[in-house]
Parts: sequence; structure tokens; C-alpha cells
Amino acid sequence: MKALKALDHQADFRYFGGDLMQAEGGRLVKHYADMAFMGFVEVIANLRTVLGNLKSCKQDILAYKPDVLVLIDFPGFNLKIAEFAKQQGIKVCYYISPKVWAWNQKRVLKIKRVVDHMFCILPFEVDFYKKWDMQVDYVGNPLLDAVAAFTPDAHFVQNSLLTDKPIVALLPGSRKQEINYLLPLMVDMVKQFPGYQFVIAGAPSFNIAFYNQFFADEPIPVVFNNTYNLLSNAQAAIVASGTATLETSLFNVPQVVVYKGNAVTITIARVLIKIGFISLVNLIMDRLVVKELIQGDYNTADVKTELDNLLHNTTYRDAMLKNYDELDVRMGQPGASAKTAALIVKYSTKK
Repeated sequence: MKALKALDHQADFRYFGGDLMQAEGGRLVKHYADMAFMGFVEVIANLRTVLGNLKSCKQDILAYKPDVLVLIDFPGFNLKIAEFAKQQGIKVCYYISPKVWAWNQKRVLKIKRVVDHMFCILPFEVDFYKKWDMQVDYVGNPLLDAVAAFTPDAHFVQNSLLTDKPIVALLPGSRKQEINYLLPLMVDMVKQFPGYQFVIAGAPSFNIAFYNQFFADEPIPVVFNNTYNLLSNAQAAIVASGTATLETSLFNVPQVVVYKGNAVTITIARVLIKIGFISLVNLIMDRLVVKELIQGDYNTADVKTELDNLLHNTTYRDAMLKNYDELDVRMGQPGASAKTAALIVKYSTKK
């Protein structure tokens, strides 16, 4: 949105999104925190809400009549909206490809039908789509833009009322259900490593009261809207699978990637998903760089062992950091947002 405004000062936005989009102006119709349901079981349990969100989104698009619809990630919802918009004759641009390479690859056929222009942020996606005879634009990764624009706060530790103990960052995700599954065990690590202070990266859609429910004894510091400063000061991190794994690597923080969810959902996912890894770091490198502890493997003993290696095994740490250097090269240079914005303007004005 920021890059689009730089190219077109008259650009007007109306969106289903979050706080960062709202900061750029336009009209926030519905916050994503009220829409994000992860997993097969969770979607079914909240089906009435999901269908209601789809209906209101379609109605809003019809009333607003945009020149171009820009869809961002969130494929379960957005591909249905793409199909609707295409039927209405609205040009559809999709930024950040759905992970169709992971499961049900035949979804590409629908994407070819309902999406006019796809912008990819992972290098291997270009070749994947080419196998399906679909041309896409690789724009680089927007995280590189965010990291490049970041200036560390020299007073972060002091301003956050932290101690001088070395920091272990806890990144339990941004959705309520994943935080509920992941944070309790993360909190258990505090007593296992008394020489360190553990600090939680709080999701902006929650407040401190939400996180306090997870602390039976002494509260753990929670910092909001300060994840990059937290990573800049961290010795290691426990990170929920997702975009944060890549961000953590870009800040050269050794990490263990974790994930746990509804047992039925995970069982279904293991049948359907056909990839060797869940973390972006390992997927991009196409090999095991960071340890992944999923479902049953996400337990106190295994997390303690891995975190101990990250903090105290110099050879182990150095090997991971060396792999991070190679990852940096593969990721390329910043500029994804500007490239995508330029292409959206180009394609939206093209007859």
C-alpha cells in the first residue's frame, strides 16, 4: 500500500486487513483477527462466521467497484473472492502465492482461471508454476524490505524494562489458537534456563491481559510491535512455524521451529501435505537448517535439548549461522513491495 501510494498519489484503498494497513489510510472494513481460522476442524467449527465474512466481502466489493482487487495470501478465503471478482469483470492481482506446491497442486488450474496476475515471493515458485504452464512474476520477498528499513533501538532493553541477562525470544504466533497450543510449553522453558530472560513477541491484536493467563508464577515480559528489536537482542529463539521463521533467520538468530495444533487437523494435514519441511528457512534451502518440532515432538525434553544446543554448542550455532548466510544470498535484494506495486499499476492500467 505504501509503495502504491508512492506511484499513485490518488490511490484509494478499502480492505479487509489489519493495523499496518490501517496505518496507511483508506478504509478498514474488517480486521483479520476476527477472520483467521487455521486448520480443517477449526474452519468447520466456525463455518457460519467464515461464510458470513465471504458474503459481506463480496457485497462490499460490489458496492466499492474497485479498478483492481489485490489479494494477499490467505488462500482459503481469497481464492473464493478471486472467483467472484473475476465473474464481475474485476481485474485480480494476487500477492504472495498460495502454497499450492505443498498440497492439492491441481488448485493451480483454478488460479489460472480466476487470477490475472500472480506475484511470488519464494524463488522456487516460478519453476513450479511454469510446470503448470502459468507465467508468474517473482518480486523477491517483502521481509527483506522490512528488515532493510528497520533501525535498531539502542535503548530497547532499558525501555522495555528488561534485565541484563541474555535474551531468548519467544515467538508463539499471531493467532489465538496457535498461541494457546504453543505458548504454555515455551513458558515452561523459563525454569529450565535460569541464566536467561525469556521475552515474548506479543501479537498486536491481543493485550497484556491475554498473555498473563499463561503465567502461573512470575510474569514473562511481553513486547508489542517490537519484534525486530527483540530479535536484534536475542541469543536464540523458539519460533512458531510461519513467516517469523524467515524473519528470525534474517536477523541471524539461531532458532528452533515449533508447531502444534488440533490432532485431527494435523493428521489430515500429514496425509495431504507433500513437502519435507514446514519452516520457510528449510523450504527455501531445500534441506534441514533449523530443527522442526511438530506435534508430539514438541515436548519439554526435546525443546530443552535443542535450545541448549542453540545457546551453548558453538559448533551447532555456527553451522546454522553459516547456512543463514547462504539463505541471504538466495533471498536476493530488497524491493519486493516497490516491484509489486509497479506491476499492479502497470497491469491495472493495461487494456
